[in-house]
Amino acid sequence: MGGFLQKSEIKKENSDDIRLNKVNVNQKYFRPSCLSALNSRIFPFDFFDPYYEKDVSEIHLPQNLMTSPKNAILNYFSVLREAAFFSEGKVGGCGTVGMATTPYPVAYQFLTEDYQKRVTYHDFLHSFQDIGHINLIKLKRVNNAINSSNSWRFFVDAETIEGAGKGVTYFAYYYGFITVKQENNRVKIDDMVFNGEDFLCAAYHGWSHDAEAVVDIKYGEWCKLVGRRYPTFKQGYIKNIYFNGTDGHNYLFVFFELTNGTDIEIVQYKQGISGEWVLIKINPN
Repeated sequence: MGGFLQKSEIKKENSDDIRLNKVNVNQKYFRPSCLSALNSRIFPFDFFDPYYEKDVSEIHLPQNLMTSPKNAILNYFSVLREAAFFSEGKVGGCGTVGMATTPYPVAYQFLTEDYQKRVTYHDFLHSFQDIGHINLIKLKRVNNAINSSNSWRFFVDAETIEGAGKGVTYFAYYYGFITVKQENNRVKIDDMVFNGEDFLCAAYHGWSHDAEAVVDIKYGEWCKLVGRRYPTFKQGYIKNIYFNGTDGHNYLFVFFELTNGTDIEIVQYKQGISGEWVLIKINPN
């Protein structure tokens, strides 16, 4: 989808065979998302007319598409929503799907000059291979050391419809992080990294995919840091886990729940003397 796809590293922990009873009760890991698509901005076909059959280097987009970090990402995925690029032997639909490859050179203009130097248009196009539709279903800015006055990092979760070689199409889900930055009075995408979501791993290997268990085991049993952990405060797909540390400090760990039901750790905070939350990074290994 224009970014680099990382191979997920599934580590089997010592206690990973412990089943979480709730998994067997509500089958949370087997259920896909029912969230609405965020990339719902309409770009009619005539929007692409001025760029049709032009070389990718000749395309220049209006500034109003990239006025803010969130605006740039939503417009990027809205342009790509109806794009489709199937490789030989992989099919989807019963004819032309959406706008076919027309949106890709337009979407490429949402990338910074530095990103375009790292990712050629050929590689950009082929990063969408076998994808016929994209729904952006989660978008959230995250605190990170990368953030500055002209650079911001966002968490994304995307639902795609992909073609296959056996006469079916299927839904696939990816989560990742997008960095955007200011460039020439526009906000453009400077980096994208995605991870595929597995719907069978967490369902059979429990604790390392559950936020509360991660805090209790990694930071409690391993690091001996967790004194009292408070009930999780959850807002939508965001889990805030507070606990009193054995060192006398208060901590806040933030996790995001993916479409496949697993929780990934996003950021850690320690409460400062004045009550403010200070960004930290503890490696439990």
